[in-house]
Amino acid sequence: MEWLNYHHLHYFWVVAKEESITRAGARLMLAPSTISMQITRLEESLGGKLFRRVGRNLELTELGRVVFRYADEIFALGLELLDTVRGRAVSGPLRFEVGIVDVLPKLMARRFLEPALALPEGIRLVCHEGKEKQLLAELAIHNLDLVLTDTPVKSGLSVKAYSHLLGECGVSFCAVESLAKPLRQGFPHSLNNVRMLLPSPMSALRGSLDQWFSSLGIRPDIAGEFDDHALMKVFGQAGDGIFSVPSIIEQEVCLQHNVTIIGRSDAVRERFYAISVERIIKHPAVVAIWNAVRAGRDQWNVKLG
Repeated sequence: MEWLNYHHLHYFWVVAKEESITRAGARLMLAPSTISMQITRLEESLGGKLFRRVGRNLELTELGRVVFRYADEIFALGLELLDTVRGRAVSGPLRFEVGIVDVLPKLMARRFLEPALALPEGIRLVCHEGKEKQLLAELAIHNLDLVLTDTPVKSGLSVKAYSHLLGECGVSFCAVESLAKPLRQGFPHSLNNVRMLLPSPMSALRGSLDQWFSSLGIRPDIAGEFDDHALMKVFGQAGDGIFSVPSIIEQEVCLQHNVTIIGRSDAVRERFYAISVERIIKHPAVVAIWNAVRAGRDQWNVKLG
């Protein structure tokens, strides 16, 4: 029977948290060379590399992420064991691991996750932001409970997952008042040759915007393209151009970024999906999210199941 060396696993776990062997050594009061040697032995026993170097820091490999997830649970369970034998309360929040595709507006992610945070039993929310392909791979090996994204699962992927439509809405075009005021009259044609901040060309929203602009004969002056909606809004707040947001959160965006509305379009649609490996949702946090969406369907211009 093969046995795992838990000392080696613990050193790996601390290094993964610190992203540095030097910082882990200071925390463990061990020489970096000692820790490095123990991790090498762990890699040999597992048959693969756990880290790759990125600049001065260490980044987990795919194998490393899997091992870290197990290590996190193992050492959390160890602490629970100590609490139990010492007579301390061991009840704690339910862990909820969510992947959020980087193109999804952060305010939308917060809105969808809010019902889970309100569960009476308590939730320990862990959010991971990244590209859809990477997050779906993590979902497939059960490192994530849910992925929030703006597109359904594409056909042909090796990942067996199910798309649950959360809602859809039109878009609103925003800018600082000095840019917005002269563009309200004649909208949307007033957007022609105007500096705009747009999502990256690979995003679902960008395809819809480009099609809409083309149908109206609008040629925007593209000042910037962004994977991250939050970064796009920061540039918009600075007056660098006009940007679009889901109409359902336009008020929050205007207050948060000190911008105003130029106009709205229902012809351009933003859709939001929860991706799970379950056809029938079981995780309490995901059930809470879905129930809240169904109860509040009137705010969405779409029929939900």
